[in-house]
Parts: sequence; structure tokens; C-alpha cells
Amino acid sequence: MRTEAFNELRSKPAYSVAEGARYLKVASATLRSWVAGRSFPKADGVGHFRPLIHPPSRNPPLLSFWNLIEAHVLRSLRTEHGVSLKDVRRAIVHAEKVLGINSLLLSKELRTQGGDLLLERYGELIELSASGQLAMRQLFKEHVARVEWDERQFPMRLYPFVSGEMPSSSKLIAIDPTIAFGRPVVVRFGVGTGTIADRIDAGEQASDIAADYGMELAAIEQAVVYERAA
Repeated sequence: MRTEAFNELRSKPAYSVAEGARYLKVASATLRSWVAGRSFPKADGVGHFRPLIHPPSRNPPLLSFWNLIEAHVLRSLRTEHGVSLKDVRRAIVHAEKVLGINSLLLSKELRTQGGDLLLERYGELIELSASGQLAMRQLFKEHVARVEWDERQFPMRLYPFVSGEMPSSSKLIAIDPTIAFGRPVVVRFGVGTGTIADRIDAGEQASDIAADYGMELAAIEQAVVYERAA
């Protein structure tokens, strides 16, 4: 696929907020606040956080594959530490201004100096201890390592976390806009995790499904855990 067509595919609206939240294992309300912003009470009235992610379709909000990548990175910064959206925004803006990198959350620079600067600024904002910053840095790197970039340094594939999975574990499940319309699949076989879970729910045995697709039983189990995780 030509790069221009591939980039168009990755940037077009493809996922509802509910789908994106389920695929990334974040609360729908959390992802919606990142995409649409949210109101909050103030002493003199009501304030509003501007969105951190800008989807190609706003009414209703529909996320692109690239938006999923941004949300995946935000998940590592936001949900693991419970820091306000305001502080996350300040950290991102600071890093982008200092480095001159547009769309930092989509940049491979996150694995090098961009990520280091972002984490340094972020750690300062939330006043983490040295050990806390070290733990956050490791967690962040594990999240960024779940993103695969193409030769032009654009995100092309995401390996979402499976519930209970160690960050460094094998990447069995992927979200790739060129496979199964961008829905999660067991990547070696291109079989949708939803299809596997539906067959299990219909009463089929995991061993029979594994035999049908030529998969290991562990891959079937991972697909079901991923699909059914809260």
C-alpha cells in the first residue's frame, strides 16, 4: 500500500469512543474526556478542560487509528498515576515547544529524547520521588514499545495490553488498520479476537477453535481474556 493511502487509512474515523476504550482498556468516560474535554466545578462557576486528542469526526466523536496511539500513550501517563488532565497537557506542551516536534504523542521521538524530556517535565509537575520517576519511566517505555512504526516513522501497528499480561510479554494481539478493518486480531493469523470470543460464547471448545485456525491454545486464551477484560 502506498504511503499516502496508508496514512489516509490511519487518519480516517474508524472507532467509536466505546470501542477505543474497550480496545485500550480504559474507562469510556476517561477516553471521552481526552477526546471531547470535560466540565468541572469552580468557585466562580464551571470550567472546562480542552481535549487532548482531536478526532477526525466530532459529532459523533469517531477516533482514527492514530488517535488510538495517542490515547495509548496518554494511558501510560494518566491512568497509572491519576494526574489531572491539566498537568498532562502542560507536560506535553512543554515537550513539544522545547523539541519543536508536532504531534509528540505520535512521534517515534517518544522512545528517545522526546520521551525523556516529557517524563522529566511530567515528574516535576507531579512532584514524584526519584524512585517514582524511575518506575514511571519504565512503565512509559513499556507502553511506547507496544507501538510499531513504519520506515517514515509513522505509527503503523499497536499491540494493546492484555489484562494480567506482563508489559514485556509476547505481542500476540495487534490493532493494525490494514487487517480486519483495524479491529484487534491475533496478529500471526489475522483472526479477530472478537470472532474467537464469540465462538467460545457459542459453546465451542477452545481446543477445537485452536485446531481450526492452526493456533496454539494459549493464543485462543489470550484473545478471550483480551475481549472479556472489563
